[in-house]
Amino acid sequence: MAGGVRRALERERGAAAVEFALLAVPLLTILMGIIAFGLMLSFRQSISQAAAEGARAAAVAPPGTDFATRKRAAEAAIAAAIPGSHTCGDGVLTCTIPDPGTTGKTVRVAVSYNYDKAPVGPEFPGLGVVMPDSLAFTSEVRIS
Repeated sequence: MAGGVRRALERERGAAAVEFALLAVPLLTILMGIIAFGLMLSFRQSISQAAAEGARAAAVAPPGTDFATRKRAAEAAIAAAIPGSHTCGDGVLTCTIPDPGTTGKTVRVAVSYNYDKAPVGPEFPGLGVVMPDSLAFTSEVRIS
């Protein structure tokens, strides 16, 4: 009887490793998805903040400041608010700042980031399906 139990245990020895391998792949995929999605949400907040900072920088320029100076101030504020080395018009980050003379007493800044081209988090097979292609935000501030 003892020999039969021993043979049965020897046949079951690799079962735990196989079960772990079968469960580890989906668990790691879910973990990587949670991490990547969390990083994307954090970066999304940075893009939103960058749009607000750019609009604020353009709006608080001294009276009589020309549009080109306001636009440069807005673009500098946007670049400073976004983690990494992206600048407006670099192919990944797009900043739209219309002339306030055409919009009245407000400055409107639209920031768009091509997330598909330059993702922030880890790249993992299959995550591209649930991640956004781009992140875009608009902020409008009254000129003081």
